[in-house]
Amino acid sequence: MKTKSTNKKFTIIIASLVILGITYGTYKYLHSLSHEGTDDAQIEKKMNPIIPRVSGYVNKVYIADNDYVKKGDTLFTIDTKDYKLKIDEATANLAAAEGNFEMSKADIGSFLANVSVSDANVKTAVRNIETAKIKLGLATSDFNRYSNLFKSHTITKQQYEQALAAKQEAENQVRILQQQQKASVFQKSVIEAKSKVSDKQTEVAAANIKRAQALLETAKLNLTYTVITAAIDGQVSKIDIQPGQLVQPGQSLFYIINNNEAWVIANFKETQLNKMVAGQKVTLKVDAYPDYDFEGTITSFSPATGSRFSILPPDNATGNFVKTIQRLPVKINIDANNDIEKVKLLRPGMNVDVDVHIK
Repeated sequence: MKTKSTNKKFTIIIASLVILGITYGTYKYLHSLSHEGTDDAQIEKKMNPIIPRVSGYVNKVYIADNDYVKKGDTLFTIDTKDYKLKIDEATANLAAAEGNFEMSKADIGSFLANVSVSDANVKTAVRNIETAKIKLGLATSDFNRYSNLFKSHTITKQQYEQALAAKQEAENQVRILQQQQKASVFQKSVIEAKSKVSDKQTEVAAANIKRAQALLETAKLNLTYTVITAAIDGQVSKIDIQPGQLVQPGQSLFYIINNNEAWVIANFKETQLNKMVAGQKVTLKVDAYPDYDFEGTITSFSPATGSRFSILPPDNATGNFVKTIQRLPVKINIDANNDIEKVKLLRPGMNVDVDVHIK
């Protein structure tokens, strides 16, 4: 009788297990018809890197590990002595450039005055030549008349020689005035050439002023970069700097994590993507907070599988090929109707179980 009772209990247990197994298998099968899931998923948040724009030695650090900061809060400062000297140097260079410009302007004024004088001299020389030519014409006419009279013995030799001397003097005067005109024209051309050179020098001086102004503005801007502030509200990561440390432009020092916005990157197998589309609702279970189900929505699919973005992507054309199922990153936004305080508790890298409602 005892053996029959034991067998009966064993049969009931086996039957119960079989029923439970069938029930669970049926549930999982029916669930799989309208859901796709994966546990290869992590929380992501915006991680703002703190990168200085100028080099220098850290003067003071105003934050500690894991502190919360507001946008505009000072994180740390860089020693300003070198940058203040750069401003002084740029200011002096600007003053020198402005002085050179004023000197060039004065030279231009002087050259313009000289050009006016030279132009007047040329015009005067032209008028004098015209007058001298008129006198030469009269003297030539008188000489010709006196020459004919002298040949006919009507006038004395003395009168003839006086007419000849007057003609020669008039010719000499014309030559002298013509030489003076050439000299005035040459002097004018030289002054005009110097004036053009001075114009170019003035243009260079004006360009030097703009360059000096730009350098001064750059020096002032670099001085403002010695104060590094938070670009967003958030929580800082581990602080790896200390006073006296030399930092360089482009050097990533630490991060500020925006705790108000989070999303999930889930890596689904390529065989799961057939019925998945953007806009489908998703249930998210975070391992750290198993008692709360987050609601999300699929927003986009990666343009390539995760392996294609690796440093050394696989090349199936070389070596032996073994087919492996690839995974595609899918971005899932955490909906706004979730508890914001719960969202703030999420940290980048936390593991998530993802359940997509495909129907």
